[in-house]
Amino acid sequence: MATAIDKTTTGGGFFSHGAGRELPVMCSVDDVAALLACSSRHVYRLVDRGRMPRPVKLGALIRWPRSTGNSRTGILDWIAAGCPDCRRR
Repeated sequence: MATAIDKTTTGGGFFSHGAGRELPVMCSVDDVAALLACSSRHVYRLVDRGRMPRPVKLGALIRWPRSTGNSRTGILDWIAAGCPDCRRR
């Protein structure tokens, strides 16, 4: 029997982020880098090139929404959609 991946907690599997640590609603660049298995600098490069969703600025903080139901805004939605380009055309 197949089981669905729980996108809000990270107990292992594709969305593994830490040992049982829950992924926050608004993910930092370090959270996103851990999901993508890359450096935080590479995350910023992907954003600059339009290859991933733009972050939300909250004062001095830069965060990505965890899941919004839209692959252009939610980071987990974007990953589940196969990481399509997010450039505006």
